Amino acid sequence: MTPLEIRKVTVTRYITPLREGGSLPAVADADDGFKYVVKFKGAGHGVKALIAELLGGAIAKKLGLKIPELVYAELDEAFGRTEGDEEIQDLLRASQGLNLGMHFLSGAINFDPVAVDVNEELASEIVWLDAYITNIDRTFRNTNMLYWNKEVWLIDNGASFYFHHSWNNWEKQAKTPFSYIKDHVLLPQADMLDEADRSFREILTDEVLKEIVSLIPDEWLNWEQVNETPDQLRQVYFNFLTTRLANSEIFLNEAKHARETVV
Repeated sequence: MTPLEIRKVTVTRYITPLREGGSLPAVADADDGFKYVVKFKGAGHGVKALIAELLGGAIAKKLGLKIPELVYAELDEAFGRTEGDEEIQDLLRASQGLNLGMHFLSGAINFDPVAVDVNEELASEIVWLDAYITNIDRTFRNTNMLYWNKEVWLIDNGASFYFHHSWNNWEKQAKTPFSYIKDHVLLPQADMLDEADRSFREILTDEVLKEIVSLIPDEWLNWEQVNETPDQLRQVYFNFLTTRLANSEIFLNEAKHARETVV
């Protein structure tokens, strides 16, 4: 399996904010000549949202799902000083250093479950992923998917891994059934969940999950409210992922029961 690599780019120009979300991500140019949707560590839930985005995206990629390329996006000290909007200027000032970017898919449209038919296999794979990473934010109201080149692409996994916002009793959180799956936009089509579970459990070995959590930069793991070192925090994420995978029947059964109420 191809190793995961996250490139690092430097943001060169702030183009426009995307005000659909509360964290004010933005389209920006980088020094490699490409445009990215940049999530800023100075917004909302800070680095934890970036960690969730990184882990969720890396897992999706390993599972063979479509996700725009993720990059580490560096903001230097002078960036954003000429920005006229004070809110955005404050955000950029608080986000100096390493942020996260997602390749901007030019011409992509928001996924419409009425207009785009998703087959049972893909729907089941996406539902399984979101139940696994506890992503509360792929609903009819906010699908967090794009349709590009006649394919469905996953974006915005920042609302995943919500256990890390309280950072206590991760063992219990790892075994939750994840009742929010009842609101998943693709749940009605997801009637191949057992097949997805068998396939994905084979892919997500301990080695793969260690590789994924190793991608979290030290800069995002210096939390004031905890005493653990960056390596110890990565270990908790690894433990959460391996425990949840070993007990996948818990969230799998929850998704199956929830599906019975919508089909």
